[in-house]
Amino acid sequence: MTANATVKSVQNRFPLDPVMFTTALLLILVGLIMVASASIEMSARNYGSPFYLVLKHAVYLGISVGAGAMAVGLPMTFWQKVNMPLLLLGFALLVLVLVPGVGREVNGSVRWISLGFFTIQGSEFLKLFIVLYMAGYLVRVGGMEQADLGSFVKPLAVVVGLVFLLMAQPDFGASVVIMAAVMGVIFLAGAPIRYFMPLLVGCVGAGALLAVLQPYRLARLTVFTDPWEHQYEGGYQLTQALIAFGRGDLFGLGLGNSIQKLFFLPEAHTDFLFSILAEELGLVGATLVISLFCVLMLRALWIGKTAQDRDKPFHAYVAYGAGLMLGIQACINLGVNLGLLPTKGLTLPLMSYGGNSLIVSCVLVGILLRVEFECRNEQRRSRAR
Repeated sequence: MTANATVKSVQNRFPLDPVMFTTALLLILVGLIMVASASIEMSARNYGSPFYLVLKHAVYLGISVGAGAMAVGLPMTFWQKVNMPLLLLGFALLVLVLVPGVGREVNGSVRWISLGFFTIQGSEFLKLFIVLYMAGYLVRVGGMEQADLGSFVKPLAVVVGLVFLLMAQPDFGASVVIMAAVMGVIFLAGAPIRYFMPLLVGCVGAGALLAVLQPYRLARLTVFTDPWEHQYEGGYQLTQALIAFGRGDLFGLGLGNSIQKLFFLPEAHTDFLFSILAEELGLVGATLVISLFCVLMLRALWIGKTAQDRDKPFHAYVAYGAGLMLGIQACINLGVNLGLLPTKGLTLPLMSYGGNSLIVSCVLVGILLRVEFECRNEQRRSRAR
């Protein structure tokens, strides 16, 4: 029996896509274990209990899995109807966070709205909202194969407006992820390649201008080129992450035995969780996690292509957008941890500590599972007829 036949056999017995479901579940479980390991010392020092942060992460995880399950249960027609209201909600959240007294400042950035028991980060939910909006827009214009320049520019104008609000916070990382994912969806929708060249030049120019205008961004780029020269200044976080990789070697120091998490590596349980994983589980563990993210992204694109072949454009564009959003953010986070990209404040989807990111990631996975479920059901009905 071939691998494809085996997958189809499992699908017939399992209501949800086994590849997507299993891959996401493994990433969530590995993330829970690593958050527990990476946060234990910080929890003990700052909160008086070594399990404070992991228990909080588990609560977030329960809420996130519930939200993902709800997304699986909602038909795609629901998301198609609410894509515009959700986009307006995204705009409102980005504006509200800039209102004095409403937005909460952390490390010089104003990205959160505190509700007391929970903190909302509008930029995280915007990743979901923009995927749904782009899918709805592309359906309304009939795709991009025959689209004119005006149809290409209109959604980008909306995204540029959102990016300006994100940069006011500032949140450069979320801006890059959203722009890259939107351009990827438009490309997969069939937009002519000639439209992208001026856009790419403009994005590079805008990025360079933003780096020059903000000294801390320019400093990050300078430090990125040679972090060891600034080991105890701007390059401290990156050099500590690289030390973690060096200690990990092939099989790692063993689960719970990281040295870098002992207050050497800042944000060990959030942005730099992968570095601690590599230190404790080695190259083997790190390669496994990277492979899981590759499978997740490729499966999402496969689900999108399947929906497109079934003449379900909204399903297809949502699947493409969800897969790209998760995959691009994972690539940037892994690149930062490995020293391949300048430091950005982005979590590792499905794994890092953080309630907003977990909720959105699980909802995106839930929507992907729903898209595959509806496509498979339609195929069964077609065969029955």
